[in-house]
Amino acid sequence: MSKGKISKDLFDTELFISSSLRVGVYLSAAVIIIGMIMFFATGSSGYPVDQFPITLGAVLSGTMHIKPSAMISLGLLLLIATPVFRVAASVLLFLFEKDYLYTVITLFVLCVLSISFMLGKAL
Repeated sequence: MSKGKISKDLFDTELFISSSLRVGVYLSAAVIIIGMIMFFATGSSGYPVDQFPITLGAVLSGTMHIKPSAMISLGLLLLIATPVFRVAASVLLFLFEKDYLYTVITLFVLCVLSISFMLGKAL
């Protein structure tokens, strides 16, 4: 490969990664703001006092029923998922570029993230 081709591929990769992070943050912020507007407009979270959705199923169900608290929770889940998506996309990009060292390192990071989510759920 020529140096110009490698440089353009690297730039495209960095552009994709930065764009995916930016879109994830903007999307999560928009969903959270929509949930907050709904909350202030209705004066209710959509759930009984001291209850809110804590599982993915409850968040998705509450979002489908247009409950403000569920919308805010969905926005937070999107915010948490954004860097995880970035790491998973990086694995695929490194595989595509045949950079096996960084593929293994990034897979390790993805495994650590996955284990931390599972352990966090268990606590």
